[in-house]
Amino acid sequence: MSSDFKLDAVKGHDSEDPEVGSLNAVHTILPERRATILSDRLFRGSRAGHGETVSIPNEKRGHGSAKKSGPLLSGTAYCISSCSMILLNKVVLSSYNFNAGVSLMFYQNLISSVIVVLLGFSGAVTVEKLNWKLVRVWIPVNIIFIGMLVSGMYSLKYVNIAMVTILKNVTNILTAIGELYLFRKHQSQKVWTAMFLMIISAISSGITDISFDTLGYAWQISNCILTASYSLTLRRVMDEAKKYTRSGSLNEVSMVLLNNLLSLPFAAFLIIMFDEWEYIISVDVIKLPMFWVIATASGLLGLAISFTSMWFLHQTGPTTYSLVGSLNKIPISLAGLVLFKVPLSLPNLFSILFGLFAGIFFAKAKMS
Repeated sequence: MSSDFKLDAVKGHDSEDPEVGSLNAVHTILPERRATILSDRLFRGSRAGHGETVSIPNEKRGHGSAKKSGPLLSGTAYCISSCSMILLNKVVLSSYNFNAGVSLMFYQNLISSVIVVLLGFSGAVTVEKLNWKLVRVWIPVNIIFIGMLVSGMYSLKYVNIAMVTILKNVTNILTAIGELYLFRKHQSQKVWTAMFLMIISAISSGITDISFDTLGYAWQISNCILTASYSLTLRRVMDEAKKYTRSGSLNEVSMVLLNNLLSLPFAAFLIIMFDEWEYIISVDVIKLPMFWVIATASGLLGLAISFTSMWFLHQTGPTTYSLVGSLNKIPISLAGLVLFKVPLSLPNLFSILFGLFAGIFFAKAKMS
């Protein structure tokens, strides 16, 4: 489903907030070398393994044209899938007034699990074989993952996309503080300056938000805390989890499967505990075919972001990817304001633009 997939700041162990509304957020903490190796394995193909004979001159000509169009195509695919997924989730939760966020998460995670399993069986991707020891190590991460997704769902329902984007910057600040105390990782003066600007933009945006919703902001603050906790916890658990895999490593696709598959029984429990199943049975919106089309499409796009992210990273590099990821927040925010006709004051608009600028400044500061 992150997710929130986005490979923001994959340089070293640096991390940035996952995509707004993304439901497959494991990619955010992948280090540069590991992410590049993974994308190589997934996108280079296996022609030699199948015994194909390739003409060297033709291959060079093909590679020449691919190098020119590859970054543009992969970047466009990533941006479109990212923007579309966020907007579709907003449509499901707000426009259709769907009040069962856990059930929507369950449905989208189920879609992702089925697709990854099928891709694994077909040999299109490499998936580690799951075992009880690996699952047991991963459960704490998965519980935080579920909380992150649920809080993200409900914040997106009550808060407009632009404000969610700005408030997500708080995640970066919490993550940096956590890295400082847990991993003794120090940030540069530029990074702390950028985070200070993020705090100012978040506070000013909240104060000037005409459509301010206390419940929505509470969900978003919870989401920021859980997202930062997820990123920090995942970094600790990954090294332990590798010990229980056959290959001695754990690639991103395997983490996607772990998170989505393990979330299903927990989500089913929450659906029963919160009586969402009664709401699902009685609500009229699930009788609309278009609702299911949009809900399914948003789930598919959530998974697509993982592959377009890796494709784009492979075609360009972590520096370009991180900057494009930050710039991509601008059209997402503007589209959310226009499409959902969000009531907006001039001070709030300036606060949002200031927050977007702070996010770009943060990305560039992390690169330096």
